Amino acid sequence: MSITITRDELTVWSRYVHEISGISLDESKGYLLETRLGGLLRDTGAASFSELYYRAKADLANALRRKIIDAITTNETSFFRDTAPFDLLRHKLIPELVDRRKKSGARVVPLRVWSAACSTGQEAYSTGIVLKELLGDLNGYDIRILGTDISDKAVAAASYGQFSRLELERGMPPDKITKHFAPIANQWKIRDEIRALASFRTMNLLQPFSFPVPFDLIFCRNVAIYFKEPDKIRLFQNLGRCLARDGALIIGSTESLTGFCPEFEAKRHVRTVFYQLRA
Repeated sequence: MSITITRDELTVWSRYVHEISGISLDESKGYLLETRLGGLLRDTGAASFSELYYRAKADLANALRRKIIDAITTNETSFFRDTAPFDLLRHKLIPELVDRRKKSGARVVPLRVWSAACSTGQEAYSTGIVLKELLGDLNGYDIRILGTDISDKAVAAASYGQFSRLELERGMPPDKITKHFAPIANQWKIRDEIRALASFRTMNLLQPFSFPVPFDLIFCRNVAIYFKEPDKIRLFQNLGRCLARDGALIIGSTESLTGFCPEFEAKRHVRTVFYQLRA
């Protein structure tokens, strides 16, 4: 028998979810909490959403909080999702970045890419595949792709780099699958030459962070749609501080920074919009 969340519990949970993840839930999202957290209610034996909340707050190890984040976050993704951003990488951003880095005298060309909400890794690995196919021999390059996500479970899956045939076929033709993945039992594992380009870690994008070297490319697609405007502004200000002066920020196709992030300037290439820091 499923447990129904009360109006008062929904208010408390909406505040708590925002506190731990930045995700904004309005009064219509009671069903989402019931659906996403139903398993945790059963696993913990909690008799109500209030009891589950108090258990999470009392858990000093934050193990239950991490499970709640895993349950509440949306990890919808696929290889080469929406295709246009990867065409943008292939035909404009990467060639121009490589050309500028080579003209600066770099013997080994550094490229830094951040998949800021990497989910289970498809976006990061898709970027690695584009780089490998475009650049060929990678010996002349120092490529580092970072994937971060707020969900421990998603990051663990991304780091493992193993996918079902169905997951691969959602974004790739058969020849690309056999070229970049090795069959293992009834699954497929990303080949070492691509896997070696990427690292993954758990991270909350609304908490303070910094990196020693700025990123040439940052993906942050379909993340801010779950945030209130003050959190959106904080998110993109944080990302802007980590972006190289000539780097590019790629967000979701239905998202826009126009009007609330003046430090970014929209640029268009064919049918894709990306953002760069204003001079």
